[in-house]
Amino acid sequence: RTWLMTKIRLYIEHPLASGQDVALTAAQGHYLSGVMRQGAGAGIEVFNGLDGTFAAQIAKVSKRGGVLDIHAQTMPQRDPPDVWLLFAPIKKARTDFIVEKATEMGVARILPVQTEFTNTERVRHDRLQAHAIEAAEQCGGNFVPQVTALRSLGTVLSEWDVQRRLLWADESGGGLSRLDALPRGSYALLIGPEGGFSPPEQRQLRDAAFVTPMSLGPRILRADTAAVAALTLFQLGLGDW
Repeated sequence: RTWLMTKIRLYIEHPLASGQDVALTAAQGHYLSGVMRQGAGAGIEVFNGLDGTFAAQIAKVSKRGGVLDIHAQTMPQRDPPDVWLLFAPIKKARTDFIVEKATEMGVARILPVQTEFTNTERVRHDRLQAHAIEAAEQCGGNFVPQVTALRSLGTVLSEWDVQRRLLWADESGGGLSRLDALPRGSYALLIGPEGGFSPPEQRQLRDAAFVTPMSLGPRILRADTAAVAALTLFQLGLGDW
């Protein structure tokens, strides 16, 4: 039976291998049949963040679920560098932007942190996780970073694994502007809130042996712009670009 591959990509929480059948959830069935107007015989791409990307054919679908036939792998698993992004949540749309761009640019984990000047105290990390999945589906990637629950910066730093170097985007200047001189390994990037880090937070960061200040240039950047700039510097210097 002939079938046509579409541009639709779907994240599946199920092990993937050629020749198997995978059940669709009600939400996925509704998306394929009700939103994308796809029926039995249509082809899509699927990935689970672990096994690569596979071509799949819709065997049956309705708004209550369905079944996919998994065909050949079309792309091997492509994991990002071992880098995390820590950021202070800002307005909803701009926080969504940070999660979306971090997923597109390649991070292994996204950690919202509460700082003294963070202007929001509640973050639905399940919604941000869904946003990361959607970003991976749309950008052609097959890795989805884990989004953690909001925690205080102080708590995160007190429990930090010192084997992971933390690159702090220090708005006061004087940090590294080129990262290619640093050794490769496990890293994290820290982006502050719109009001910057408080003096006690700055002292805590400067006193931590695992923290290295980094510079994002001579201009003050919005928090969402700073996240993209920091990830660009990292990928160029220590990542896989």
